[in-house]
Amino acid sequence: MSTSPARRVIAKDTLEAFSASLLEAGGFRTDYARQSADLLVWANLRGADSHGVLRIPRYIEMVELGIVKGDAKPKLSREFGAVAVIEGDRVPGATGMSMAADKAVELAEKFGIGICSIVRTSHAGAVGYFTERVARAGMVGIAMTASKPLMIYHGSKLEGVSTNPISIGAPSRNAARPIVLDMSTAAVALGKVMAAKDAGKSIPPDWGVDSNGVATTDPAKVKAVLPMAGPKGSGLSLMIEILVSVLGGNPLISAALTDNRDAGFNGLVIALGPSAFGLGDDFEGEVNRLVRAIKSLPPAVGTDEVLLPGERGFLLAEKRLQEGIPLALGTISRLAEEAGKRGIAVPPELG
Repeated sequence: MSTSPARRVIAKDTLEAFSASLLEAGGFRTDYARQSADLLVWANLRGADSHGVLRIPRYIEMVELGIVKGDAKPKLSREFGAVAVIEGDRVPGATGMSMAADKAVELAEKFGIGICSIVRTSHAGAVGYFTERVARAGMVGIAMTASKPLMIYHGSKLEGVSTNPISIGAPSRNAARPIVLDMSTAAVALGKVMAAKDAGKSIPPDWGVDSNGVATTDPAKVKAVLPMAGPKGSGLSLMIEILVSVLGGNPLISAALTDNRDAGFNGLVIALGPSAFGLGDDFEGEVNRLVRAIKSLPPAVGTDEVLLPGERGFLLAEKRLQEGIPLALGTISRLAEEAGKRGIAVPPELG
């Protein structure tokens, strides 16, 4: 496949198999390794390299540190009507959040709404993966995750909240193209700082601050990221912590700030069934009418097309399925190092 000075290209299936092998060799149970690899490569396909396979060395390190249990045994700990709570037992985030999404859909099929909280899981990656899962079941999905302080709380020079990603997905008449909003409450996802570091690039000064709370353009010096839209970003993050962690019974931010304790990761998935609102196929029809209305707006100067949430990712995924997934040389180097430690063969495309 084609190469460039800064990147090399690899086929989706090859990257997925290589990633799963690395994770399994690093301590993940076979099915957990495969599900995590599927999520990571899903992100790379859509151009979200910050949430892709560059995370693998850290995921393996988390197993070594006991932050993640490669053989975790998550279980349903509480169910009350349309609400369920899963005790995650530090399960890999891809598996834990998929369990929560599936349980939310199951409950929504019965009650019209399903809410599933999962506590003590691990980093869940690109949460649009889970709302797309709900949307493909014909429902509106909302997913949020929470972790330790990683982001400056507006008005402070120290980390006070996490970057709390939130995603909303809705089905459309095109089953392969649900509408999926996936965003972080930070000015930029921490993974994008990692990606810039791997690519040897500087970052904009409004992405993060150093250990002194001063803005930096050097990704290696970033101690914490900044919230999007100032107080709006940090305020939204605080409320997500309440919904995902406090309501779930495993507070994270207060544990970190007052007890200096890392209480892990939590997640929440909500599924909404259109039929509960008296809608059937009419819902997807109205979504499509809204899509047509937005897509027919005149593009701004310098813009070729008005895009919907998630659309750029779907278009890029279609292209990368045909042409392969480009990886930064820094990412390849770190994956190859992990492979060497564990006796895993590196695909020729990355050699």
